[in-house]
Amino acid sequence: MKTKNIKGSRIAVYCASSAKTDQRYLDQAAELAKEFVRKGVKLVFGGGKTGLMGHIASVVIENGGQVQGVMPYFLKNIELNHPLVDDFVFVETMSERKQLLLKNTAGLIALPGGCGTLEELLEAITLKRLGQYLKPIIIVNQDGFYDPQLEMLEKMVQENFMRPEHRFLWTVVSSAKDALEAIELTDDWEADALFKATIKN
Repeated sequence: MKTKNIKGSRIAVYCASSAKTDQRYLDQAAELAKEFVRKGVKLVFGGGKTGLMGHIASVVIENGGQVQGVMPYFLKNIELNHPLVDDFVFVETMSERKQLLLKNTAGLIALPGGCGTLEELLEAITLKRLGQYLKPIIIVNQDGFYDPQLEMLEKMVQENFMRPEHRFLWTVVSSAKDALEAIELTDDWEADALFKATIKN
């Protein structure tokens, strides 16, 4: 299997902003941050200063890596933006934020998170199914966190709401430190995906 060279790439990370995030999730985020620096990849994230979001950015910066935050003005106005991040893009809406988080990225990684993380992840999977985003989507299923969502997606395939090949829209790893390698090993989605998106008789 051919390995991609992702050095110099931008990769988005979706994850929790909760300040009550368990330490085991913070530890995994730190491992991923160090992989970003080791592989020379730029982190693109939601710009928050708390939870996994803040922690991964802090560790990347502390280790000399590059970070870009993308955040709506209404969150900046209540000072949720990460104070160590110099490269910031501020937008008007959450929809704009999601668009810019994916723009010109070599892939995206979903760490554990809340409804915002899940919503972003499912939108990205939908966009990929429709051929609007072709890069790898990596789900970090740490300690089985995403098991219920993965079971729901599998049920959608079994009930013919999605095609069997749509199982390959995402790749699952159990540890955050393996996420970048998964991007390197995962082929881009087919450009004609739109024509295979629907279920027909």
